[in-house]
Amino acid sequence: MEARLHNLRSLEALRAFVESGSVSQAAMRLGRTQPQVGRLLSSLERELGFELFSRENRRLSLTAEGLRFWQHAERVLAGHDGLLRLADGIRQGRKASHLRLLTAPQVASFVLGEALRVMAARVPEFSAIVDTRIRLDAETVLEQEHFDMGVTVLPLAHSGLKVEPLCEVEAVAVMRRDHPLARLPQVAAADLDGHDMVVTHPRSLLRQGLEQRCRDAGVTPRHRFEASNGVVVCQMAALGLGVALADPFVARSSPAPGMVMRAFAPAIPLPYGVFFPTWQPRAGIVDEFASLVAQTARLEADTLMRNLRRRQASG
Repeated sequence: MEARLHNLRSLEALRAFVESGSVSQAAMRLGRTQPQVGRLLSSLERELGFELFSRENRRLSLTAEGLRFWQHAERVLAGHDGLLRLADGIRQGRKASHLRLLTAPQVASFVLGEALRVMAARVPEFSAIVDTRIRLDAETVLEQEHFDMGVTVLPLAHSGLKVEPLCEVEAVAVMRRDHPLARLPQVAAADLDGHDMVVTHPRSLLRQGLEQRCRDAGVTPRHRFEASNGVVVCQMAALGLGVALADPFVARSSPAPGMVMRAFAPAIPLPYGVFFPTWQPRAGIVDEFASLVAQTARLEADTLMRNLRRRQASG
């Protein structure tokens, strides 16, 4: 890749777009205007010499080529972020009250937010960097220069990581409010027969669970649309493009007005875990914060599933 392509502002704009699902949300995340982010993305596209995005009704989505480029660009950004964290740690002398956290975007607010608030009140000098990644596999995690703990959907296995269970949620069916299946208190695999589906990538727990449940029910789902980003899948379902299965944390964090969630059966469990690097000692404040995260995560998971079951029972 030529040097001019290492335009970090453009790559950061691309990351914000992919993780948030829209140019407007990316602009909010970066503290820029929507036209500024649009120019950064267009500039990157021109420099590359191929189309990163398809454009329909003024909405952008990644092309197949754009997705391939993003998968590699994400690693470039991860390496750059790691260098910044390393430099920051050297400057701060790795203060005992400072944590570096890895997580998926949907977990940052629902699970980490309350734990960060409590810890900040409990320890006045406490500070943290929250580094979000759409995909947190072992390879991505181990590329980080330094982190203290992380939260992700399991499985995540590597000899360099200590992984502990955190909480468990169940996949939900999401769709536009006026979709025929929205009238049901619970969507079963058999109910998907004849309906368009918006699905995640074939290797995801959701996709594999969906296909297994449908096989068991003797149903062949109609996979009409596919997206690798769970937030984008929810947004596509909210547009009326079909029914989707989603992680309820993702669905709740998705900026998709008009979307509804319903319990799905048979259940597809989605376990979350907390992980720590084995190559560095675990400070006491890490254990204290991990305990707060566990409390918050279990409360959020229980509340989500209880509300879904209450609707199911009342329906």
